[in-house]
Amino acid sequence: MSIEFFLRLVGMIVFGAIGWWGGAELASYQGGESIRYILVLALSGGAMGLLIMPWLSVKPYEWLRSKIRQLPAQQLLWGTIGLAIGLIIASLLALPLSLLPSPFGKVFPLIAAFVFGYLGVVTMVTREMDLFNAFRSRISRDNATSASSGAVLLDTSVIIDGRIDDISSTGFIERTMLVPRFVLAELQHIADSSDSLRRNRGRRGLEVLNRLQKNPAVSVQITDMDVEGISEVDSKLVALAKELPAAVMTNDYNLNRVAELQGVRVLNINELANAVKTVVLPGELMTVEIIQEGKELGQGVGYLDDGTMVVVEDGRKHIGSFLTVNVTRVLQTVAGRMIFAQLAEEQGERSRSMRRHASSG
Repeated sequence: MSIEFFLRLVGMIVFGAIGWWGGAELASYQGGESIRYILVLALSGGAMGLLIMPWLSVKPYEWLRSKIRQLPAQQLLWGTIGLAIGLIIASLLALPLSLLPSPFGKVFPLIAAFVFGYLGVVTMVTREMDLFNAFRSRISRDNATSASSGAVLLDTSVIIDGRIDDISSTGFIERTMLVPRFVLAELQHIADSSDSLRRNRGRRGLEVLNRLQKNPAVSVQITDMDVEGISEVDSKLVALAKELPAAVMTNDYNLNRVAELQGVRVLNINELANAVKTVVLPGELMTVEIIQEGKELGQGVGYLDDGTMVVVEDGRKHIGSFLTVNVTRVLQTVAGRMIFAQLAEEQGERSRSMRRHASSG
């Protein structure tokens, strides 16, 4: 038995019963109990129910189902929420409206349910994108805030430096690393700079960040959290770190000091590198390329593979050459390690001169 045939039978019975009741009422109104009215109205009602019942049940159901299938799930969800909110408001108004004089006390609660239900659906569906974005932003902020317990905010300088990629790959950083949107925007601004040096540094930072995100062993999140009323990136970073709270990872000496003064914990990769770097002792020999002149007269400057600056006395005239130098002094700072050295040949010549002078004396 099909559902449509079953509904036709139900409609015939229901409408037949209604016709029977209407015929009895009509017969009593006429002052008699004529079976003619009862039979005519009962048969008419049954026939009408048999014919129109599918149009009152199956057809509206199929139409409603097709419309629901066409609706996006997001609209259906927000429409249902709006209907529920509207009906809740109408139910709160039902009691005071029912106290109105008849017939208003009976009609107005139904009208209120229809009006507020309709308004709830229309409001939620028409403003669905705004509501969804606000809800998503709130969830993202809550998730980022909960994840920020013990998290680390990455500064632009530490991303450009690149060593964070190698350090995090070793598993020493178990915290979630957060990159605020304003830090990412600064990286993009540097990468679009007309200065080739700044542009290369910015692109390097974006590549490092891309590698961090693709590394399954590293937890990196881009967060939309911001601090209103502050435009400078470093100040925003410190204020956001205080708000969460979270630590700041940076190589910027000035940001390091400002954050510490405001009670924000700072993780400085230069300090980490100094802590794990093999100590260079005075008197050791090393080979370094002199690439530029130093601040003092005659000085030449070179760099080791890890970026350590080597200041060589009388090295200016050897710019572009690889020299064997003798370490004379090592200076460690928060900004990094500096090595002062002399040319090994010159130091040997000085030693020989001192020995000749002592023997002649």
